[in-house]
Amino acid sequence: MRSSETTSATACAAAWGLGLDVGGTHTRWAVASASGDVVSRGQAAPFSAAQWADAVGREAMAAVLRGVASEMAQSVTAVCAGITGFDAASGDGLRELLSQAFGCAAARVELGSDIEVACRCACPPGQGLLLLAGTGSIAAYVDDQDVFHRAGGRGVVIDDAGGGHWIAVQALRQVWRAEDERPGAGSEHLLAQCLFQRLGGSDWSHTRRAVVGATRGEIGRLALAVAEAAQAGDAAARALLTAAGTELARLVLALWARHGRQPAWLAGRVFELGPEVEAGLRAALPPGTPMQHVAQAAEVSAAQRAAQRAERPVARHAA
Repeated sequence: MRSSETTSATACAAAWGLGLDVGGTHTRWAVASASGDVVSRGQAAPFSAAQWADAVGREAMAAVLRGVASEMAQSVTAVCAGITGFDAASGDGLRELLSQAFGCAAARVELGSDIEVACRCACPPGQGLLLLAGTGSIAAYVDDQDVFHRAGGRGVVIDDAGGGHWIAVQALRQVWRAEDERPGAGSEHLLAQCLFQRLGGSDWSHTRRAVVGATRGEIGRLALAVAEAAQAGDAAARALLTAAGTELARLVLALWARHGRQPAWLAGRVFELGPEVEAGLRAALPPGTPMQHVAQAAEVSAAQRAAQRAERPVARHAA
């Protein structure tokens, strides 16, 4: 009886895979079966693979993962995780951390950067590139030899133009330059009003407190104020969103220059800020460029990929 119960439980557990999409603003997760059924999903605090470099960062990562595990009603035996800032140097340690957090074998943990996992989930190798615009921005392509290529994604200090952080910083720059030129001028415009409402006030002290020491995700969320202003008809806000699309087109063109023209798949919250983003992107690319939005969230596709991985036998090595 005990053997039967164990076999049944193992078979049931093998049906579920966990997908993690860890970005600069949120950690989004989903549990799915190999047939595609999503049984649970949620979100948690963000983290970066760069935090693996010190003990405090590793504990913060572990705390987020423990929180996700506590919310899951299912036991999973495979994980597919896309983590911002991931590189091979931290791969073994992160794989073990995920294995311990979710109680699955390390051999059943698939890891990569958030963009690489999203790209592999979006389209088959050699059949399109993924343009991802969230807090940051990056384009990626997996060729028909299964080799991963990228353009952008260098971080907000260097670039990430067209991403949410970039949009927010450009908006703040415009507003405070206007204030410097004519005190009170910024507050006359809807874009400034939307920003100041989210910042808690129009004094410089409110902006300073909000941005000094803030994470890139926290600053990136101020792009929502730009979206609010654009939706209400503010010309400056609409121009900023259009400019974001123009910047994103540069990433597509960079990959085309290296690998030839490919259809573009679009993903990320920036495309939800307003139609101006995609309009700017299309205007900067040749007319008729094949382009479509990824049909489902990255964490869901990753969960389905993990569930399929869970059904495959794990290679056994001699001791």
